[in-house]
Amino acid sequence: MYIINLLYAQETQQITQSNPLVSFMPIILIFVIFYFLLILPQQKREKKHKEMLNNLKKGDYILTSGGIYGTIINIKPDIIELKVDDNTKLQLAKTAVIELITKTL
Repeated sequence: MYIINLLYAQETQQITQSNPLVSFMPIILIFVIFYFLLILPQQKREKKHKEMLNNLKKGDYILTSGGIYGTIINIKPDIIELKVDDNTKLQLAKTAVIELITKTL
């Protein structure tokens, strides 16, 4: 009886020994799925946002991350001066701009 159990144990060990690449396949598959569903779209959004920031010019109507709408009156490399009202001007970091708004008035 002991010999049969020993032979059976050796037989199962031979079956379970497989290519190590096969055991890493689920991890690799999960990484590929995460790359295409999360990482790649985020990189595209960042690239599009950076391009939008580089193309800002005086007179553009924008939305900031604080929810403030205003018109750009001056642009420096890292700072934007924004006209919010007739007597209100704000200086903001250029990275605070979320969106370029097209006025439909």
